[in-house]
Amino acid sequence: MELAHTKTYQETLGYFNTEPERGLSLDQVKKNQDKYGPNELPAEEGKSLLQLIIEQFDDLLVKILLLAAIISFVLALFEEHEDESSQVTAFVEPFVILLILIANAIVGVWQERNAESAIEALKEYEPEMGKVVRQDKAGVQKIKAREIVPGDVVEVSVGDKVPADIRLMKIYSTTLRVDQSILTGESVSVIKHTDAIPDVRAVNQDKKNILFSVSKIRTEMTETEEVKTPLQQKLDEFGEQLSKVISIICVAVWAINIGHFNDPAHGGSWIKGAVYYFKIAVALAVAAIPEGLPAVITTCLALGTRRMAKKNAIVRSLPSVETLGCTSVICSDKTGTLTTNQMSVSRFSSLKKADDPKFFEFEATGSTYEPIGEVFINGAKAKTSDYESLYEMATICAMCNDSSIDFNEYKQCFEKVGEATETALIVLAEKLNPWNFDKTGKSRRDAALTVNHAIQSMWKKEFTLEFSRDRKSMSSYCIPTKVSRLGSGPKMFVKGAPEGVLDRCSHVRVGNTKVP
Repeated sequence: MELAHTKTYQETLGYFNTEPERGLSLDQVKKNQDKYGPNELPAEEGKSLLQLIIEQFDDLLVKILLLAAIISFVLALFEEHEDESSQVTAFVEPFVILLILIANAIVGVWQERNAESAIEALKEYEPEMGKVVRQDKAGVQKIKAREIVPGDVVEVSVGDKVPADIRLMKIYSTTLRVDQSILTGESVSVIKHTDAIPDVRAVNQDKKNILFSVSKIRTEMTETEEVKTPLQQKLDEFGEQLSKVISIICVAVWAINIGHFNDPAHGGSWIKGAVYYFKIAVALAVAAIPEGLPAVITTCLALGTRRMAKKNAIVRSLPSVETLGCTSVICSDKTGTLTTNQMSVSRFSSLKKADDPKFFEFEATGSTYEPIGEVFINGAKAKTSDYESLYEMATICAMCNDSSIDFNEYKQCFEKVGEATETALIVLAEKLNPWNFDKTGKSRRDAALTVNHAIQSMWKKEFTLEFSRDRKSMSSYCIPTKVSRLGSGPKMFVKGAPEGVLDRCSHVRVGNTKVP
């Protein structure tokens, strides 16, 4: 349904004859698969080896060199030679030019093939699995994302990638937030709802009842026209000017010697004299063309792409390496669109005394999602176990939270599962570790969540009040399962905007005492 956002979810279910609790039957799935095809992006047709080779010669300087080599070869072929060695020598020049051009083409093709294979490897970032409800099995079942069809009832939860464009039917929490920065460029998660949006001309940002996949973006990317880089434009200009100058000089040299065409040294033949001076003009042209320039540029750019590849930046075409070097202004904003889009806690504080406006001010190092860093106070490394407030802070960071970190084996780094802000708090709890939980001997993945798992074993989360615009806070109601420093009774852990939380507070906690 093109205008699914304008319909109620009941109308959408009716359109596909879907039972809301049981989903589609196998017959309906088969019909929809035949009608709509697989739920996957069409494979982008790669360039053949021949196309890649031809592209390497699609350059004015290279074309001039190629023409000069062909002319030199033809002249050497029809030239009269005194002996066999002089005949071989005549073919050296066109052979060397061709070798340079072939080497240049090999480097270019090799680089583009490497980039294409790396880009193919990136496809693992596309969602491979999806959770659906269908009539053939009770409950939720996992299937390949490509097998999802229009009309399927799909379930998504925290950390899931959206396997298809989905019209929201029911939300099993007070709010649902989705990261659609790849669609809109805004790194802040968007709150979704299930209500119909009557505006038929609503843009994607306003379709708050739709969860988006990335098919339209992929289509637009493949249809983008390639623009020549500044280096390619300069080389084209240089090639045009050089070809004009060389042509004028060659014609002038040939024309100046018209009077010598009948010279007895050329056998008294006007035609032989014309060919002789034509060879001199061609030799002059070949000498004036910088044969090594394309090869030198290709080599330099290839070295640049190797250095960029070591920093996980993939360059599909060689000349685009140079584009960044010509950048004079970079326009960026504060949303993380052009940065790593990772958040980390760098400073935090707690009260010293109830009647003292001064705070303990802490600083935390480390800016990635891997919990490696230290906590400092007044420039010195802090012993977190000495500060009573940090036990509660670490507990709130872990329990009043629906996010986590996960280790990506492919990229060998930690990534967020859920909200970036919440993930930063998960990492902070690990850095605080006031209980001094032992991490030695554990794997990189297990060590990174030692504190959070230990805290979660102390408490049982009964329910969560999700963040909302009205409350400006999130709350988790937790019951202790072990004796803790925070008391024996249940706790409502809260995090949120200071003004929203402080307005609802009657007391403050200083150390382990509660004071008005």
